[in-house]
Amino acid sequence: MKFIVSSTYLLKQLQVLGGVINSSNTLPILDNFLFELDHTKLTVSASDLETTMSSTLDVESDSEGSVAIPARLLLDTLKTFPEQPLTFVVEDNNTVEISSNHGKYALAYASGEEFPKAVALEDPSKTVILGDILANAISKTIFAAGNDDLRPVMSGVFFQFSTEGLTFVATDAHKLVKYTRADVNASQVAEFIMPKKPLNLLKGILAGSEDEVTIEYNESNAKFTFDNSELICRLIDGKYPNYEAVIPKENPNKLSIDRNQFLNSVRRVSIFSNKTTHQIRLKIAGAELNISAEDVDYSNKAEERLTCDYQGDDMQIGFNSRFLTEMLNNLSSNDVQLEMSMPNRAGILTPVDGLDDGELVTMLVMPVMLNS
Repeated sequence: MKFIVSSTYLLKQLQVLGGVINSSNTLPILDNFLFELDHTKLTVSASDLETTMSSTLDVESDSEGSVAIPARLLLDTLKTFPEQPLTFVVEDNNTVEISSNHGKYALAYASGEEFPKAVALEDPSKTVILGDILANAISKTIFAAGNDDLRPVMSGVFFQFSTEGLTFVATDAHKLVKYTRADVNASQVAEFIMPKKPLNLLKGILAGSEDEVTIEYNESNAKFTFDNSELICRLIDGKYPNYEAVIPKENPNKLSIDRNQFLNSVRRVSIFSNKTTHQIRLKIAGAELNISAEDVDYSNKAEERLTCDYQGDDMQIGFNSRFLTEMLNNLSSNDVQLEMSMPNRAGILTPVDGLDDGELVTMLVMPVMLNS
């Protein structure tokens, strides 16, 4: 088995695949990339058993075969090469020899047969979506997903597909984000929960991509196919909580404000908040928003006044500044609207501008009780 490939082209593909590999694997074979050669097509795969990703590269070769090559060693070697053709030859003494313009390097390999096979999806449903739209949907929601191992369903992003549009939801019970696209739809109704790791990989690869992504899914697995790559992952098992029930429908108090100004103010004031609760207080009266925080233990306090557009009764409401900062950071609009009903009910944050046609973002943040 022998093939010739460009060093930078190979490195670029392997760096993407390297994101799949865990730092400590239960099976030693998972520390390797699987190279499968079929004449001029080389398919490289990486897996952690839950997620498997593979890319197909064009190479010069007339042989076939499969070997598993140590990922870390190969990546570290490739990073040091300037652009040049590399020749890989699989020798009989269980080593792969790589020849560059200036030298030869031998790596021990394992048999490709030992590498776990990716799952084949039986009878999947299918949806096609633009890469950039999918990346955007992931980045707008994934930050709100939880990290609680006891509630695995909340540690992923909930995909809801229907003939009317696609909805992506993430929540950790303190904050919730619902992202909807009415300009893309699926042929039939389906819902599944995607784990964070494959979503982060997809987000990184597909950002700004004009390629179409084919999503195939059944009860237990999902497969994303795009460009020359495919990613298969196991879905999170379980029923997603009824998120619609927690979104308050009647919110008579509406505050509109410049997003950047609000974000910077919250950031500054939160430095003076209690280090365990991160609590900040919003006091709204007329066209004035007063943001304050106090850490009684250290006698630190801060207060800022901003002008805003407000319709509703005068009110005071407390929020965890970290959640508010995260949400404002993940919006790209100039102005945002915060809708509230009562100090003990969730606030709803939505962008006022900067959305594509058919794009809708609703963010919900739970209040914290103020100690008067």
